[in-house]
Amino acid sequence: MIHILKALKKNSGKVLLIILLLIGQAMCDLSLPDYTSKIINIGVQQGGVEEVVPKVITQSSMEQVLLFTDSSQKEEILSHYQKIDQNDSKYISSYPILKEEGIYLLNERDSTRIEKEFDRALLLKTIFTSQAKEYQTIQKKVKENLPEELRQMDFMLLISNMSEQQRFAMLEQAYEKMDQMPESIVQQSATASIKEEYQKCGIDTDHLQIQYIVTSGFKMLGLALFIMLITILVGFLSSRIAASTSKALRSQVFHQVLNFSKAEYKEFGVASLITRSTNDIQQVQMLLVMFLRIAIYAPIIGIGGVLKALRTNVSMTWIIALGVVLVFGVIITLFTCVMPKFKKVQKLIDRINQVTREIITGIPVIRAFSNQKHEQKRFEEASNNIKKTLTFVGRSMSLMMPTMMFIMNGICILIVWQSAHSIDVGTMQVGDMLAFIQYTMQIVMAFLMISMFSIMLPRANVSMNRIYEVLNKESSIKVKENPKEFSKRIQGLVEFKNVSFRYPDSDEDVLTDITFTAKPGTTTAFIGSTGSGKSTLINLIPRFYDVSDGEILIDGINIQDVAIEKLNEKIGYVPQKGVLFSGTIASNIKYGNLSMSDEQMKKAAEIAQATEFIQDKKEKFETVIAQGGTNVSGGQKQRLSIARAVAIQPEIYIFDDSFSALDFKTDSELRKALKKETKGATIFIVAQRVNTILNADQIVVLDEGKIVGIGTHRQLLKTCPVYQEIASSQLTKEEMDYA
Repeated sequence: MIHILKALKKNSGKVLLIILLLIGQAMCDLSLPDYTSKIINIGVQQGGVEEVVPKVITQSSMEQVLLFTDSSQKEEILSHYQKIDQNDSKYISSYPILKEEGIYLLNERDSTRIEKEFDRALLLKTIFTSQAKEYQTIQKKVKENLPEELRQMDFMLLISNMSEQQRFAMLEQAYEKMDQMPESIVQQSATASIKEEYQKCGIDTDHLQIQYIVTSGFKMLGLALFIMLITILVGFLSSRIAASTSKALRSQVFHQVLNFSKAEYKEFGVASLITRSTNDIQQVQMLLVMFLRIAIYAPIIGIGGVLKALRTNVSMTWIIALGVVLVFGVIITLFTCVMPKFKKVQKLIDRINQVTREIITGIPVIRAFSNQKHEQKRFEEASNNIKKTLTFVGRSMSLMMPTMMFIMNGICILIVWQSAHSIDVGTMQVGDMLAFIQYTMQIVMAFLMISMFSIMLPRANVSMNRIYEVLNKESSIKVKENPKEFSKRIQGLVEFKNVSFRYPDSDEDVLTDITFTAKPGTTTAFIGSTGSGKSTLINLIPRFYDVSDGEILIDGINIQDVAIEKLNEKIGYVPQKGVLFSGTIASNIKYGNLSMSDEQMKKAAEIAQATEFIQDKKEKFETVIAQGGTNVSGGQKQRLSIARAVAIQPEIYIFDDSFSALDFKTDSELRKALKKETKGATIFIVAQRVNTILNADQIVVLDEGKIVGIGTHRQLLKTCPVYQEIASSQLTKEEMDYA
């Protein structure tokens, strides 16, 4: 995960913007249940009356309310109201009750200071003026201790004739009962009385209710649209960040791979490097999108949901805790089962890529030996291994959603069951229950989103580690910070001094104590039995590998002390197996210098004896070369590879058995043209055929990684038994004598 966060560092500004947008989205999401609750509690149950202190109240009702307050409370309440007399025609159209009595209008002062006192007084006024059965019971209880003659009096008349002290003493039981009631219930009951007052004053409460519900609905719709816009914007930004990050990773991996030596290619394998550059980076890209859209949002909505749920009803938080524990249990179980499989999947993808690549590349050989069934079996085995692993992962993952839905539905049932008791005793409202359910679902969904991210994380984490294995792998070819420059006095002088080499994973030297000098304008050939180290030796010159001991000098400078680019500029390399790139013949010849002239390109093709077959093609030099050069023969591929090297006019030529696919006539003509063109250059040739190196200035004979002879053909025939054996096996006695 550290590597993934590190990859996002360059886009930290956009990530911060996404976090801010997600916080805004979470706030909107957490507001929606509150609106739902208010629509039920206020819009439906309270008829759209949301204020707890009435904006307008009749004079008679205000006088009755004030009977249930003490003198200081009475003064405070009246300070928040403006009395409107019956003769004030300004308000009569709005409040027709003014024809019968005066009213009190709430002024613009902060009314929160009188909410509690007013609510309680208004509720008491409702209790002792209502004919409802439950309120009649309370009235009888309060009158129980009064004399018989007072019990028959109208309750409000009785209270109005009492002193403040007598009133509070008589209503002590009512006050105690009210103090035990939840504040929300007191407010809701008081609001019912406010609605009655509004109706008496001539306010259309039905319109008030419809207006409240419609307004709340439009607010919810506005929030939903805002959430949608944020979601689109976050999706756009997260996709851009993920795509740009994966692009950067691909570039880094590609750049790193280009700097690898052959040892690193061998360590990782071509199939694995391709998988790491494609599938692994794709896994990381998918995770980044999930991380930016879900992993950041889920904790915000989860924590916010818990805080909101606690404000709604503290007594049911144990249900949330139970849901979270169950969800975590499912996540941990799946995580434990699936994590090892995800680690295995990427290696299996490497394997199937390797098998597929081998089979497709070797189709001609497979058909030649009628081995299709064996290769099909090998492919099916690799395919079945990955299928079994992915099937297990898929089945494990498929259990997650039904299990989570079962947990969520079970929690909903538990909340409804628990809330029903609270609603029955009047400690909770229906709207609060619905809001609590929504908050709980948001919390559980947050953990569900985290679980989905957690399931993706292991595979992406494995992929990211595999990518960083490549990025953190140091090439065995070290480049010095302050490289030296090649001498301008000498050009093309190559010296091997006591060079030994062993492969990184080997305990024995492949080459031992190699010492010789190749001067400009000369040809040095290497010959020996298969496995004697010929190709390995010349691969040390362009630093495909670095020597284990000794040193290689070019123009008197150790090649390890100069920049790789400067070294490559001096060398024209033709590999044993001709390598062409998709494009055209022209682009392949110009590969070493894309800005070279067409004349220089055509001259190189002529020297390499490639002009004849090029001219036979319809498009000439613009003929398309298929990937890997599959639409040209082996000999044509070798000639184009030679032309590519000749075109850059290097100081040093390396031909790694590069004439093996040529017929004798073409070989002879090509060598004559090369000799004429490369008079001042140093030429290295690895050969299998003695007759191709008869005229070399010096021949280095290798046997089991050691030099067993250096000299001309004639000198070696006299002094080197190994060379004599090779020559006698390939040349007739007459050819040897002639040479």
